[in-house]
Amino acid sequence: RRSMIIIFVCLFAAAQSFSLTMNTIDRKFLGSSDLMVSKICLGTMTWGQQNTEEEGIEQLNYAFHQSGINFLDTAEMYPIPTKAETQGRTDITISKWLKTVDRSSVVLATKIAGYSDSITWLPGRKGSGSRVSKTQIALSVEASLQRLGTDYIDLLQIHWPDRYVPLFGQSPYNQSLEREGSISFEEQLLALDELIKAGKVRYIGVSNETPYGVMKFSSASQLLGAAKMVSIQNSYSLLVRSDFENGLTEVCSPSNENLGLLAYSPLAGGILTGKYAQPDCPSTARLNIFPGYMARYKQSLAQTAVAEYCRIAQQHQLSPTELALAWCYKQTHVASTIIGATSLTQLKENIDAYTKRHLVDDTVSAEIDEVYKRFRDPAKI
Repeated sequence: RRSMIIIFVCLFAAAQSFSLTMNTIDRKFLGSSDLMVSKICLGTMTWGQQNTEEEGIEQLNYAFHQSGINFLDTAEMYPIPTKAETQGRTDITISKWLKTVDRSSVVLATKIAGYSDSITWLPGRKGSGSRVSKTQIALSVEASLQRLGTDYIDLLQIHWPDRYVPLFGQSPYNQSLEREGSISFEEQLLALDELIKAGKVRYIGVSNETPYGVMKFSSASQLLGAAKMVSIQNSYSLLVRSDFENGLTEVCSPSNENLGLLAYSPLAGGILTGKYAQPDCPSTARLNIFPGYMARYKQSLAQTAVAEYCRIAQQHQLSPTELALAWCYKQTHVASTIIGATSLTQLKENIDAYTKRHLVDDTVSAEIDEVYKRFRDPAKI
C-alpha cells in the first residue's frame, strides 16, 4: 500500500511538472486577428539544409507536445540558403508532421517571396524571377498548400517588399536605387484578399517592411474594403532595435494599425550566444558554414556590442542566449519571437529562456539600454 502511494505521488508530481512546462508560454491574439499564438514561434529555415527531415520533426514534437508552442513559421523559399535543389524541403518536413496532429491546433504561417531577379526557381515564376504580382501570389499559394498538405494557411506573409527597400542590414534608404514598375500595394492586397475569400488563407501580414509600407497597405485596405495586415515579421534583437523602435513601434501599436511583431533572428544569427568569440566555436555554426551570410553580424562593432551584452549576462548569472531571448520575450510590443535551432539542445535552451524573463528586471534593462546607447546600429553594413 505504501509503495502504491509513493508511485501515485511520483506520477502526480511528474504530471504537475509537465503541466507547468506546457503552461509557461503565454498566448495572445496576433494583432487584430483572432489567431491566438504562443509567445514563442518555431522557426524552420534550417530543415532540409542544416537539419534532416527527422530532426525537424523531432523539434516540432518537442515544441508542440512538450513546450506548449502552437505557432510555426516557414517560407516557400526555405531552407536557407535558398537553392533550386533544396527549395521546398522545409515544407515537406512540416507536411509529414502535420499528418500526425490536429491541424486546427496549429497556427501555420508561411511567406511568399518578394522581388528578386536571381531567385528564378520558385513555383509559378517560369524562370523569370520573383514578383509580388496577383498571378505569382496565387500560384505561390497553391504550390505551398500542396507542399504543406493542407487546405488553408493561417497567416500568409509577404517575405520582403516588391519595391526597393534596404534589406538585411543594408545602409539607409537610397533614392537612386528605387525601381520603376513595382507592383502596386493595391494589386498585392486585392490578390491576398481573394485568397482569404476563397478560404485558402485566414490572415495576411508583411515582413521586412517599413513604416511607409505598413501605412500604404493600411490605407489601401480602408479604401478598397479589403483585408488588412495583422502582423509584421522583422528582425529584432539586442543588436537590431532602432529600425523597429524608431517608427514601427508607434505604427504597429494596438492603438494605431495594430500589427503584431513577429521578431525574427532574436539571437542575431547566433552571434548573441557569444559562441563566435570562443576559440572552440564549432565549424558547423551557421556563420561559419555560409561565408558572407549575415556578415554584418561579424564585423568588429557588432562583436564589441556582443561582448558587452555577454558581460551583463555573466554578471546576472544568465547565459548570453538567456539574456538575449529573455529580453526579447519580455518586450511588450513583440507578439511572438521566432526561434530556430540546429539541435534539440539548442531548442530547449531557447524555449527555457522564457522562464528567465523576470531576471531581466529594471536594473538589467537599464544596463542593456546603456550599451544600446553606445551601439545603436552595430549590425548595419
